[in-house]
Amino acid sequence: MKIFLDTGDVEAVRKAYDTGLIDGVTTNPSHIAKTKRKFREVVEEICSIVQGPVSVEAVSDTTEKLVEEAVGLASIAPNVVIKIPMTVEGLRAVPLLEEQKKIMTNVTMIFSSTQCFLAMKAGASFVSIVLSRLDAVGNESDILVEDAVTIRNNYGFDSEIIAGSIKTQNHILTCLRAGVDIATMNADLFFQMYKHPLTTEGLAQFAKDWKKVPK
Repeated sequence: MKIFLDTGDVEAVRKAYDTGLIDGVTTNPSHIAKTKRKFREVVEEICSIVQGPVSVEAVSDTTEKLVEEAVGLASIAPNVVIKIPMTVEGLRAVPLLEEQKKIMTNVTMIFSSTQCFLAMKAGASFVSIVLSRLDAVGNESDILVEDAVTIRNNYGFDSEIIAGSIKTQNHILTCLRAGVDIATMNADLFFQMYKHPLTTEGLAQFAKDWKKVPK
């Protein structure tokens, strides 16, 4: 499973990407707003750090405007992927971008299996299920993740499935078991995966015992 950092924080991207285990980045207007920096400046800097896909959001509300906006965003860097809303207008824009403009799309704000199916059928490179928002309203995100993988495999779609906005290690385990392609998370959760109290305890004991070894 690939790991995409979900942030607009350039320094967080730099630190996490330096581990060699980050495959891409996803951003959104909320993340960029927190930086209090110019949008294009932030995206350019992230794209200069990360070699993999960097998803940025198109916010227009018609197909024509979405395509126009996406072309402009894609000019920032060759690894830019355009986040497209899960709407009628958005899915109409997907094949225009993917097939005619050769611009990769990431259909976002998916909360049902049928939405996932439509986004795959439209030809999106990525489909993003936002797990944390589903859990917040009492929906079972693990079932949707499993359904998404089943739909993709049953019908031979090429879309990569993104489990977005993961907040806990249990979410990560759900995605790993289901066979999700990509999980997006913040830097804190990414670095949390390295840690376990038994690891800390064991390493501390080794260090203590090493001091007793004759030199």
